[in-house]
Amino acid sequence: MNTSTLSRRISKRIITAALVAATSFVITSVVSAQPIAAGKAAMQAERAMPQLDAAIDPDDMKEVAPHKRRAVVNYTTGEAPGTIVIDTPNTYLYFVLGGGKAVRYGIGVGRDGFRWSGIKSVERKAEWPDWTPPAEMLARQPYLPRFMAGGPGNPLGARAIYLSGSMYRIHGTNAPSSIGGRVSSGCIRMLNEDVIDLYQRVTLGTRVVVLSDHPAQHLVTPVSLPKPRAASAGSRSAIY
Repeated sequence: MNTSTLSRRISKRIITAALVAATSFVITSVVSAQPIAAGKAAMQAERAMPQLDAAIDPDDMKEVAPHKRRAVVNYTTGEAPGTIVIDTPNTYLYFVLGGGKAVRYGIGVGRDGFRWSGIKSVERKAEWPDWTPPAEMLARQPYLPRFMAGGPGNPLGARAIYLSGSMYRIHGTNAPSSIGGRVSSGCIRMLNEDVIDLYQRVTLGTRVVVLSDHPAQHLVTPVSLPKPRAASAGSRSAIY
């Protein structure tokens, strides 16, 4: 190969490489410019989301018996739509929809000596509540912390719905295997994803009927689950 031919080949390779580099620069500039607006929108949406909700593990459902998972069921009651009915003996909570339907959730209830019944109302609501065990609980369990900030490790879970005239509440749990059990000091436990769903459905003043601890039968048939409506929030802490 003579010197002239070699020079032409080298020159062609240099020009080709330059063209490729220029084309890559233009393509990269266009592609990287396109997501700027979408990226800003995504960042704004992310800031608006409750960050700790990402800590809810969908695998928690694997620890709950199928019949304790959330479902819309046929439910006959004289209570008005929007009422919460807590079926203590069968460890279910019903949110009455009307028309013979209710959303049914599996729950954990009070252990022996801590179950109760009566009519309350929703007094306050809190997202990822702090927990301050009351003196009565600390007397029974002195090893408990005096205060625990809200978050995934907090035994009150993702949401708390406080019941009027009492230290009790409906709240989430970081122990999903306790759903269906008699485990608490009187509060009603729910899966975090279930208490979030219920939290969105209830408003302040919602009637809460807690049934007495005796056998009860409900004929239920699962149907499709409706979309919950939004509601306001608050904060407080009580017993667990």
